[in-house]
Amino acid sequence: MAKKRQRGNGQGTVAPRKNKDGKIIGYRGAYFGPDGKRHWVSAKSKSECWRVLRQTMSDADRGVLPRPANLTAGQYLESWLGDIEGTIRRHTYEQYKSVVGKHLIPEIGAVKIARLQRSQIRKLYRDKKASGLSSRTVEYIHVTLHKALKDAAEDGLISTNPAQGLRLPQKDAKETKALSPNRLVR
Repeated sequence: MAKKRQRGNGQGTVAPRKNKDGKIIGYRGAYFGPDGKRHWVSAKSKSECWRVLRQTMSDADRGVLPRPANLTAGQYLESWLGDIEGTIRRHTYEQYKSVVGKHLIPEIGAVKIARLQRSQIRKLYRDKKASGLSSRTVEYIHVTLHKALKDAAEDGLISTNPAQGLRLPQKDAKETKALSPNRLVR
């Protein structure tokens, strides 16, 4: 009879998740991270759970923290403002703070940052433009959100920046004035 393969310490465990009737509905893996706390991952199949567990453990070893599941965009934006204060010019900081407080937190502040999608950001820009804001103000909103989400991606809170590469609504067409006939040069 073949000996059952045992895993060493620190390699994590995978166990089946069962419903009330005892039927296996998925698998759950656990490991202890560098912070000493137990972290969990889940997947539909056992092999997928092992793959996700290995990936998550290697990310943790490299210093990439697991995503905070309940961190909202509003919470992140407020902490981001605190982090950048003193590292940029005062006027720029005041501009960012104004945009975050007036436009971003009321609109997308309740959305979990990990679930923020390009379509939501696109809708935010469209709605702001439709509400009568100038193209330049919508551009300020985009620049602020793009910078904040870029920092979130660099911090490992999100995998990609959803504001990257979005097109802004068209700029306002400036009305041109025709020259009067007596001002034409002949």
